[in-house]
Amino acid sequence: MKYRTFGKTGWQVSEVGLGTWALGSDAWGDVDEEQALEVLDEAQKQGINFFDTADVYGDGTSEKRIARSLKNTDERIYVATKFGRRLDPHTSSGYTKGNLEGFLERSLRKLEMDTVDLVQLHCPPTEVYYRPEIFEAMEDFVDQGMVRYYGVSVEKVEEGLKALEYPNLASVQIIFNMFRQRPADLFFERASERDVAIITRVPLASGLLTGKYDRTSEFPENDHRNFNRKGEEFDVGETFAGVNFETGLDGAAEIEEVRPQGFTMAQLAIKWILEHDDVNVVIPGAKNRGQVRDNTEASDLPGLPDNVMDKVDRVYEKHVKEQVHQRW
Repeated sequence: MKYRTFGKTGWQVSEVGLGTWALGSDAWGDVDEEQALEVLDEAQKQGINFFDTADVYGDGTSEKRIARSLKNTDERIYVATKFGRRLDPHTSSGYTKGNLEGFLERSLRKLEMDTVDLVQLHCPPTEVYYRPEIFEAMEDFVDQGMVRYYGVSVEKVEEGLKALEYPNLASVQIIFNMFRQRPADLFFERASERDVAIITRVPLASGLLTGKYDRTSEFPENDHRNFNRKGEEFDVGETFAGVNFETGLDGAAEIEEVRPQGFTMAQLAIKWILEHDDVNVVIPGAKNRGQVRDNTEASDLPGLPDNVMDKVDRVYEKHVKEQVHQRW
């Protein structure tokens, strides 16, 4: 496992972290306690020291499972959680210091921590990024010792660019993968200039880039790849990165034609992201030990040859750019 400096925090974090949405068992099919703990244990064995979670992942289930796992290690594990999505309705007006403080206190209890390493606004409405008082509240949470650093998780490049205007922002989490390339156009450069860490999520486009699925594939009823294909429950960009499922299958098949020997498709997708030096950590999810090992091995695989990088660009232009580039 290779490590990268996490922006202005100075932390040395594994370039492959762990996203724990699936460990909350509320949008990826069923994942029981034992499975979740095995995933968290394997992640640590593989050198992962950055876990990303949120208070709404299983209504706190993911946070509680992380807390239980951390009792069994002396290693320094950086934990990032997110808050704001518990608001119902999820509107800008609900983003108040009081509401956020209540959410944060709840997360600290679930995580069994006095201070969490990083707290992120969880894909709030765009208007929130234009409200300085919300970021002042985040500063206060740092001053109170509830969090060490704060960041944002965004849906749109516009939101990430606006968030960069707040001087003490430590990180921006954004969707970036072979099917969602827009962040590399301008956002990465601006974030790097401000020493703001970049966390990239949805690296496998919800599995489209693993090569495991075809047109006959079906997903469980409680899997967002079944119930959110048109954005019925949350932003459609979180499901298959916003790409039409069939279109994504065609694109992935073309990329697989140049998959280097010794790479799985998932490893190719992760390595492609890591070829971008401005990325600090990529956070694929996992539901079993094998997936954790497969994901983390990408860190130590050789760099991708030019023909692979060129092919990915051509596939993006041909199949998916028109669907996604200007939307997010």
